[in-house]
Amino acid sequence: MGIWLSLLGVAVGLAILVKSADVFVDGAASLATRCGLSPLLVGAIVVGFGTSMPELTVSFLSALEGNPCIALGNAYGSNIANICLILGLTAAICPIAVAPNVLKRELPVLLIITVISGLLIINNGVISRLDAAIMLAVFFIVVTRNIIHEKKNPQPIDEVKVDERSSLGNSILKILGGLLFLVLSSQILVKCAIYIASALGVPDLVIGLTIVAVGTSLPELASSLAAIRRKEHDLALGNIVGSNFFNTLAVVGLAGVTRPMVLNSDADSIKMVLVRDYPLMFFVTIFLLIVCIPFRRGRPAVINRLEGLFLLIVYICYLAYLVMESL
Repeated sequence: MGIWLSLLGVAVGLAILVKSADVFVDGAASLATRCGLSPLLVGAIVVGFGTSMPELTVSFLSALEGNPCIALGNAYGSNIANICLILGLTAAICPIAVAPNVLKRELPVLLIITVISGLLIINNGVISRLDAAIMLAVFFIVVTRNIIHEKKNPQPIDEVKVDERSSLGNSILKILGGLLFLVLSSQILVKCAIYIASALGVPDLVIGLTIVAVGTSLPELASSLAAIRRKEHDLALGNIVGSNFFNTLAVVGLAGVTRPMVLNSDADSIKMVLVRDYPLMFFVTIFLLIVCIPFRRGRPAVINRLEGLFLLIVYICYLAYLVMESL
């Protein structure tokens, strides 16, 4: 594959990525409208979980191959990228309105499970099958609770919007088709970018820490930007919260059930997870909760451009640290 062909692949992959994100978000918004569900719930479950499937696959295969630290690092690294890169870039482009449910229910739950996951790691550096099973059980309990809450408090269905959007079957087809092409186009972009970087003499380790790391977050990034462009703020924020929730409980839980994560067998890995990755993930989760609090009475909760830029700077510094540490 030549560089010019790779550049063409990048352009084609980017075009498919943008279009498939539009289709995916349109299908999710249509599903929310037609079923009387809140865009926040659809964003958290359908969009957030769907775009986290690459992370689930990578962590599951890593656990099967006996690399628990890769599985854990993938989940935590994705959470950092979701908040700092995706939410930061999205808010820097357009301030994100925060729904009251996010502040009262979703973000506190995310913070609690983030704390619990850290306690499990600190406890002898082992995530046993029992620990992982508990994480999966908590995951299903919280998801079920949210669905039941939505059923008891249904959103009013706007018949005008229903007529404008697709049928239920078409909405589901758009979601599945959009997600499929999101993942495929992301893979095309990453592979072509890796080839170009390799041809220019960029070290493999640096490529892995930058292009591959960002590439696995492209589905979430494209979905959030498409949601903001369509003024579907709840979908954009629900995507991030749902994806982090899914990564912390379901991705790590499934990997741990597959093969227990014995981190104390690798002192360097424990240091990286406990000293570098987990503290940053915890910090940005706390920061996200704080910036969503309207400190002035009557002020709507908004993640503004300045806060988005701060998150972006944090992520750039994190990537720079990873590169310098690896070299």
